[in-house]
Amino acid sequence: MLDSLFRPKSVAVIGASTKDLSIGNRIVKNLIDFGFKGSIYPISLKADEILGVQAYKSILDVPGDVDVVHMVIRSKFVPQAIDDCGEKGVKFVILNGGGFAEVGPEGAAIQEDCLSRAKTHGIRILGPNCQGIINTDPDVRAYCNFTFTKPDPGSISIVALSGGVAEAIHQAFAEMGIGTRMYASNGNACDVTIPEILRYYGDDQGTRVIVLYVEGLRDPETFLKVAREVAAKKPILAMKAGRTEEGAKAAASHTGGLAKEDLATDLIFEKTGILSFTDEEELCQAAVAFSSQPIPKGNRVGMITNTGGPAVIATDVLINAGLIIPPLSEKAKAVLREKLFPEASVGNPIDVLATAGAEQFRAAIDIVMEEDQIDSVYLNFVTPFFVDAESIAREIVEVNKERRKPIICNLMTDKRQWVGTVETLKQGGVPYYSFPSTAAKVLTALTKYSEIRVRDIGQVRRFDDVDREKAEYVLRKVKEAGRELLSATDVYGILDAYGIPAADWRIAADAAEAVEAAAEIDFPVVVKADAETIVHKSDVAGVVVDLWDSDSVQAVVEEMEERLEVKDLKFLIQKYLSGGKEVIIGAKAEEGLGHLVMFGIGGIYVEIMKDVIFKLTPVTKVEAQEMISSLRAAPLLEGVRGEKGIHQEGIIELIQRVSQLVSDWPTIQELDLNPIIAYKDKVFVVDARISVSNSYSGER
Repeated sequence: MLDSLFRPKSVAVIGASTKDLSIGNRIVKNLIDFGFKGSIYPISLKADEILGVQAYKSILDVPGDVDVVHMVIRSKFVPQAIDDCGEKGVKFVILNGGGFAEVGPEGAAIQEDCLSRAKTHGIRILGPNCQGIINTDPDVRAYCNFTFTKPDPGSISIVALSGGVAEAIHQAFAEMGIGTRMYASNGNACDVTIPEILRYYGDDQGTRVIVLYVEGLRDPETFLKVAREVAAKKPILAMKAGRTEEGAKAAASHTGGLAKEDLATDLIFEKTGILSFTDEEELCQAAVAFSSQPIPKGNRVGMITNTGGPAVIATDVLINAGLIIPPLSEKAKAVLREKLFPEASVGNPIDVLATAGAEQFRAAIDIVMEEDQIDSVYLNFVTPFFVDAESIAREIVEVNKERRKPIICNLMTDKRQWVGTVETLKQGGVPYYSFPSTAAKVLTALTKYSEIRVRDIGQVRRFDDVDREKAEYVLRKVKEAGRELLSATDVYGILDAYGIPAADWRIAADAAEAVEAAAEIDFPVVVKADAETIVHKSDVAGVVVDLWDSDSVQAVVEEMEERLEVKDLKFLIQKYLSGGKEVIIGAKAEEGLGHLVMFGIGGIYVEIMKDVIFKLTPVTKVEAQEMISSLRAAPLLEGVRGEKGIHQEGIIELIQRVSQLVSDWPTIQELDLNPIIAYKDKVFVVDARISVSNSYSGER
């Protein structure tokens, strides 16, 4: 439990200082200024008192119990200080200073020593190289932190690895006049982790929405488990940095090369129900709405406006995001015709006109609240000098108190002149935004979260016709041979074991065997060079297609034998399939998470088009269907202008079989089925490669 960290009854500061411009002084000052309800114990070798609070020479001299100790001393002195804290019975230590793992091996050794000693004493460490925590609960008022933002109480809790980003987000809420609940920045996170803090926030009744910032996930498996539990209880709004980094480095397959470095984190967010953002301002704006508004039941918006242009802008944003603005019922229109000005528009959007006062606004809001086909309310509210804008705001607030449907307001005003209007909306918990597109994006985020909450991805299908023993035999032989890249015989053997259909094939050692194999398969055929050192056959002209006779096969094989001076060169002779559409299915191992499974447009242009979608294993039928429909080229796969579409059920089953294969055998590092020829009624793999890790010892 993290209660003693976030709800301490006493806080000591080792390294407290009388110098104004020092962290040791700032932490003491923050605790005092923020009104900390517990005891404060500055620890200083030089001062008898700091900021009017009695100081002590050692933590061992403190008369009472101590829950949390800040350490603002050089890293080399921290291990001994932790031993002293252990003797004192301290529960948590916040290491604000640097000089630990972030500076190199020497610092890493000190950090490990600190952690080892802390574990011996039963002490938990936040940090090192971190800011600390804040809790605005009136019963606690803990500002165990050296930053400067003094938040009002609220219901948004923040957790971030980066103190700079965390404080930027925190400051943004303060500038917006929005209170926060709890705040934590844990730096190197050598002990107390992001998942632990997430779970604590999830159990905290005062937290309505969690804002998360990460730069990577150290223990993705634990994060996945905890985040799924917490996201089921309350919204988690997250942002991950590093999206401009290159994707995965040198990789053996198309799948590996197409998997971006941050992709796994995005997929974890998706799998757990976390709402992901790429812009910190949009994240903050959305969090404000999540902290005060109910979640809409659907994507149908009722729009009320007293000015035209902003409504058009908002409509574009909402429609492009997949929301709809349905027509009002005839009954609703009739009521509005009676209560609004004759010139008003009683459709959806409802244009109450710039001259509309509180009575007209209230009539329109009441109508959209009553309409069953409306899930949320979007208001464009400009404040002309000729109406009582404050009375309009009061009516909006009165309806908002009912919390029947979310209300998002685009407030267009001079906030210096219409102070009363702004303050009325703020105190009434109505989220307001200066730009129509911003407000529309916020409503989109609320709606997207609603869809996440009700989304049912179905059950994972397990195919009982697979031959696990055959696959195990192949993988064991590969490991015994010390190979990482499987031969064609190995690959197609595994595909066969898992019921993955492939074009008819044979392996030939020379031209004579190739001719014999081609005759057995029946022309036309394809000849492919097969060797462990050949990753992409087309790059070395190792593929020749559409061969119709024995002479052609013999000539091709002999030419490759002469040109490709490769050890253990063999030849895959395969049935040539014409027509259909080329797609790709792949998989890439992701440490701690299983595998990423990929589907997209295949063939030789896969790395140019990059029209691919990833999911985390295990992949359900619903998720497989989403992979197909999410492609930019999805209409081509469905069939356009007289062209036949692909056998989608066959592709969905293939994706699920691949998911089961890599889930059963984590030793598979990368798998690449490209291309798969997809016809209207069947699908066939016509090229495949698999690489494995020799360090793996058994199945999952």
